Amino acid sequence: MTASNEYRFQVNLSGMIQILSNHLYSSPKVFLRELMQNATDAITARKEVEPGYQGEARIELTGTGDQLTMMVEDNGVGLTEADIHEFLAMIGQSSKRGQQALLDGETSFIGRFGIGLLSCFMVSHEIVMLTQSIKGGPSMEWRGKPDGTYTIRQLDTQLSPGTKVYLRCTPDAAHYFETEYVKEALFYYGALLPYPVTLLHDGVQSVVNQDSPIWLTRPELARSCRAEVLAFGERLLGEKFQDFIPLTTATGRTGGIAYVLPHAVNLNAKRSHRVYLKRMLISEKAENILPEWAFFVKCLIWTDELQPTASREHFYENEKLEEVRSELGDALRMGLADMAENQTERLQKLIRLHALSMKALAVQDQAFYAMIHRWLPFETTRGHRELGELIDEGETLYYTGSIDEYRQIHHVASAQSMLVVNAGYIYDKELMAMLPVILNNVQTERIEPDEVSMTFTDVAPAERNQYYDALRLADSALQRFRCRAEVKGFKPSDLPVLFTLSQESSTLRALEKASEESTDLFSSVLGSLSAGINSAGYSTLYLNVNNPIIKRVLTSPDNQMTPIAIEMLYVNALMMGHYAMNKQELEVLNQGIVRFIDWGLRANTDRKGDA
Repeated sequence: MTASNEYRFQVNLSGMIQILSNHLYSSPKVFLRELMQNATDAITARKEVEPGYQGEARIELTGTGDQLTMMVEDNGVGLTEADIHEFLAMIGQSSKRGQQALLDGETSFIGRFGIGLLSCFMVSHEIVMLTQSIKGGPSMEWRGKPDGTYTIRQLDTQLSPGTKVYLRCTPDAAHYFETEYVKEALFYYGALLPYPVTLLHDGVQSVVNQDSPIWLTRPELARSCRAEVLAFGERLLGEKFQDFIPLTTATGRTGGIAYVLPHAVNLNAKRSHRVYLKRMLISEKAENILPEWAFFVKCLIWTDELQPTASREHFYENEKLEEVRSELGDALRMGLADMAENQTERLQKLIRLHALSMKALAVQDQAFYAMIHRWLPFETTRGHRELGELIDEGETLYYTGSIDEYRQIHHVASAQSMLVVNAGYIYDKELMAMLPVILNNVQTERIEPDEVSMTFTDVAPAERNQYYDALRLADSALQRFRCRAEVKGFKPSDLPVLFTLSQESSTLRALEKASEESTDLFSSVLGSLSAGINSAGYSTLYLNVNNPIIKRVLTSPDNQMTPIAIEMLYVNALMMGHYAMNKQELEVLNQGIVRFIDWGLRANTDRKGDA
């Protein structure tokens, strides 16, 4: 390529400023955060030169209507004329940090891209800055406009070191300059700042942030300040909490408070936390700072080691964030483990509210499961019980693989005092399978619905012969449903029939149901799959001879009524087991209801005729 073929990109500076100021940030309100970040960086820079220096920021509101003006002042390092040209006139330039620091994310400053000041154009048509560097030289005035132009001049008077930024609000941004709004916004963004932030308006002066509590730097002391920590969380997070777990990483550069949510939360609920970078609020919707299983807490996190994105509202998903997330998860896990050892009532209360989250963590961590297993709740044939109570029964813990399987057998299992756990809910099956691994003296066993029939009593040969004709009719009626009839005795006696199916028959039913609802082509494919399932795909309808209705059906002399009654008992068993019925079974249900209504009406008419 020759020199004549080389061109340079052309940048429309005015358009670029519009894009940065109006599309980079989520809301115009962030202009105040950007100003506070600049002030914090300036104070941090001065502290590096003058250790022990006490920084402060002052915000003043003056004027009314279209003269409403905000002034943000800091007593930080200030800027020289050369600094202004370098850092305010070059978009993308970053003040006082080297390229390697940018790459490593290791810097003492919050701002990173030198573009934060542009956010002020969302609320003002002009930015005026007065600054005096601690390096000396004249005090400077810088005026910037959203068309990309700026002016700079030396002031005749010498200001004290620091920077003042003046903004006059646009008509549609007056709300962001109201006193109460500014006061709340300053606390919102700067509640944890280590220097006083003062607001002045109409001669009234107030400090909007409290002195930094000691547990911000030493989270391990938070428990001794319980009331203060809970009140702090309520004010910042807007919820009244009753419990919390302090968090800290090994380096101590990231810490926080995990507030336990006072209500149960959905597994799919968003897990957002409020995160401060170098004591300045970065985001209140950080979703990637804690492990997925930690959806039972809402956290205040403060850090000085993570790298913010360009908008400074989230963090880059890099190795450092992964490391911090893992360590915060470990700290949360250790807090729960400490409860298990020393404060079991507190842990029980937490588990009652957030059992799902505890189970999610237990599945991932056997040691944690071993610590908290006794208090995990399960649905069983003996009611909702904690796992510790079930273990104390000293029986084998049978568990189903799905909720439907549990529904099929729980009546029969309950009547026969059989302890069966409904492990169809998320994590329960894995936990029941893991239980013998963490406890040597406990046995668990997966049970299939048709295995419950093993406890049924056989019918005596003489009695079975008595039902021979009726069973033949029943088998014939159920043949088209790939179901066979069996006569057994079982509890409870008020349960007339029980429908069970093997894994193969369950698969076959699912394929047939899907085939009915699919296109011809896909239905043909499903039909080929169904053909591969052999006779093991038959289900079973157990007729309970202990039930008086079944006895009447099996001994009825009406050969027309018996198949219809069997078919109705079959579809009734499907409904009791929450099985989805196919078209053929729904047709049987509808026809059977009509027939029984017809029989009932005719019988009533006949009785009246006889009378």
